[in-house]
Amino acid sequence: MTRQTIVVPDIGGAEGAEVVELLVAVGDAIELEQSLIVLESDKASMEIPASHAGVVVELKMAVGDQLSEGDAILILDTSAAYSDGAVASQQEASSNDQSAVSSDTDLVSNQHVDEGGERVAVSADPGATAGRAVLERIVEVPDIGTDGDVEVVELCVSVGDMIGEGDSVVALESDKASMEVPSPAAGEVLELLIAEGASVTQGAALIKLSVREGSLPAATATSATAIAADSTDTAVKPSPTVATANPASEVSAPVVSAQPSSSVSADMSDLYVGPAVRKLAREFGVDLKAVKGSGPKGRIIKEDLHAYVSQRLADPAARAVSVGSGIPEVAEIDFSKFGPVRHEERSRIDKVTATNMSKSWLNVPHVTQFDDADITDLEAFRSSLKAQAEQRGSKLSPVPFIIKAVAIALNANPKLKSSLAEQGDVLVYKDYCHIGMAVDTSNGLVVPVIRDADKKSVWELSDEIRGLAAKAKDKKLKPDEMQGAVFTVSSLGNIGGRGFTPIVNTPEVGILGVSKASTQPAWDGSAFQPRTMLPISLSYDHRVVNGGDAGRFLTYLVALLSDIRQFAMN
Repeated sequence: MTRQTIVVPDIGGAEGAEVVELLVAVGDAIELEQSLIVLESDKASMEIPASHAGVVVELKMAVGDQLSEGDAILILDTSAAYSDGAVASQQEASSNDQSAVSSDTDLVSNQHVDEGGERVAVSADPGATAGRAVLERIVEVPDIGTDGDVEVVELCVSVGDMIGEGDSVVALESDKASMEVPSPAAGEVLELLIAEGASVTQGAALIKLSVREGSLPAATATSATAIAADSTDTAVKPSPTVATANPASEVSAPVVSAQPSSSVSADMSDLYVGPAVRKLAREFGVDLKAVKGSGPKGRIIKEDLHAYVSQRLADPAARAVSVGSGIPEVAEIDFSKFGPVRHEERSRIDKVTATNMSKSWLNVPHVTQFDDADITDLEAFRSSLKAQAEQRGSKLSPVPFIIKAVAIALNANPKLKSSLAEQGDVLVYKDYCHIGMAVDTSNGLVVPVIRDADKKSVWELSDEIRGLAAKAKDKKLKPDEMQGAVFTVSSLGNIGGRGFTPIVNTPEVGILGVSKASTQPAWDGSAFQPRTMLPISLSYDHRVVNGGDAGRFLTYLVALLSDIRQFAMN
């Protein structure tokens, strides 16, 4: 048995990269360049390919371990993987590679292919100093550890940019990794050969580069691990496995300080962020300019991003400010230039209501369903109770009937009185039925809460509604009298309107809008009859309530209001 230990190759200087996934197991037969593990550092997410083929004998690490260059990954049995002919072929290929590298340093030839597979055109420059030339170089997609397509998610340079060796050219994303491709040489960008959003494979041309000062750079390794490293501040290192045929002819690339690309804004060019962190920031919707980096040279690492998000979630004030932060602000206008104006400070209730409604509208996906309830019989019954109401010193409006019907319908459809919790992962069902009632006052809109509405009679509801409304208008409501509702009813009464879309009073998931009743012709099967129709509209949080839930609730509510006898059955 011939054993080969596979170790972590050069991963761009990353120390302590975490093993986030194992792609092979003991006993697996693997091929050359097959992915073994997935590493994630503050610089990149990357897959480590196999440098040999064989059968996995032993795993030397586990998920969660921290690995650096040279650490053992696994042990392979390579005895069955390489025959004498295969070894000979490998040696021949190695000899060919060295010949290609040797030809790279021949500055008198007009064209050659460097070790990384990049096509280079070289022209003699009579005015250049000895050992120097002007060349054009096509930078291609290197070995990225996959045969499939990868997407160009960002162009890091533009035509005319002066870039240094190791500066990022493009950012690529695949189902395996996020990576930035560094430039193998310093020079000027002559042409972009790819567009953002394009799908590319290994060997695809990216840019045409002109090295106007200095000579042809030494060949550099283009393994997936070297490419995956963040190159914003780390140059690609020459591979120790590649040697020139003639050491005396080896020439080094000129030292060019890395300059930010003209296609990158001044603000973003100051950020040191790896591609994995950039991708995570895009998923979170976080502006990286607002995150303070704690890594070397102020690099933003994953922990910084997590800390920033946690802080924003834990700070109610900051969370309120951030809501809708992506929406353009409405410009302030000086209305006095059009005519006389006067300014009046809004009440505290008005401002609180505006904030809560904006928060709900921006965070809750609203849907509104409409229907009409035939309350002809209900109105006739209510009119028949007028004398009894006077004897009780009370008035009987349609509202207590509506509140009672809503309470019955909510108990039959409990999802309409639930709430989301734990960032939306849990649904809280409430076994009580407290209903909020919107009241219009001179000081603003307030919502007193009728507790246990399902357990009270229509008469009790009528008295409580009138009492709470009076306290609201006199500004005598206590805080606990405006808390704990599972659902809200907003009735416009005789103010008017044929329908409206009320905003859900989050964390509730539903609200009923009641408009002005009117006499409408209704077909009874043989003729049109005048009926009193009440327009109602149900707005709900579509994260919790779907169309079926809302339809069943609204249909049942209409049935209750259309046939007052149904009250006696509940």
